Amino acid sequence: MSSNVMHVAKTGLNAQQLRIQVISNNLANVNTMGFKRDRPNFESLLYQTQRPAGAQTSEATQAVAPTNLGTGVRLVSTDKIHTQGALQTTGNALDLAIQGDGFFQVLLPDGQIGYTRNGIFSQNAEGIVTTMSGYVLQPEIQVPDGATSVTVSRDGIVSATVSGDVDPQEIGQVTLAQFVNPRGLDPLGENFLGQTGASGAPIVSPPLQDGAGDLMQGALEISNVNVVQELVEMIEAQRAYEINSRSISASDEMMSYLTNQL
Repeated sequence: MSSNVMHVAKTGLNAQQLRIQVISNNLANVNTMGFKRDRPNFESLLYQTQRPAGAQTSEATQAVAPTNLGTGVRLVSTDKIHTQGALQTTGNALDLAIQGDGFFQVLLPDGQIGYTRNGIFSQNAEGIVTTMSGYVLQPEIQVPDGATSVTVSRDGIVSATVSGDVDPQEIGQVTLAQFVNPRGLDPLGENFLGQTGASGAPIVSPPLQDGAGDLMQGALEISNVNVVQELVEMIEAQRAYEINSRSISASDEMMSYLTNQL
């Protein structure tokens, strides 16, 4: 019996350790633009049935409830909470924030498309709009030489005014990708998410179409991590870890007591 208690408590220790790891990652990314907090999801392990419901308790009576003993807990998944983060005004022409649903599409070095809410963009030596790591925004947009200003409308139309011209010229269109199940996206690092079978195929459309959000130029979406909430959950996880640890100590003391008395 003591080994069963220790095993159950050990699963609790592991679960709370993983929970604190998730919380720590959330807090570490509190200043990461477009970051979405992770939430750990737990489930109980299999139960050991000592007596099933309906078992005979006498010749004419039956048990109305079963006697089941749980065997612990495990982490079943972590998912991104895709709530809208607050917007922070920057004034930079190539800083873009999404208000509503959708992800920017970026071509990663391995040829895969990465999806992100981080709207910090710049341009390389050829004038192509890229992330700060040099990954090209999709579809590709090139700012012409001599452009004095770049304007991005709410529906994603990119225009540039070239020195010597009065009227701006349209140079591209920013599109957004949506997913039936965005929680099924796979975190790839560098604030990118990847398509999976669980997320479904991307639904690509211009902003303000097919349920996609709109763009705000000169602003960024900050992380949706709530520091106070994360600290409260960390304290809760720490206390739960301590209680599970005490369960192991209590079980060990009980067995020591029996050993000394027998």
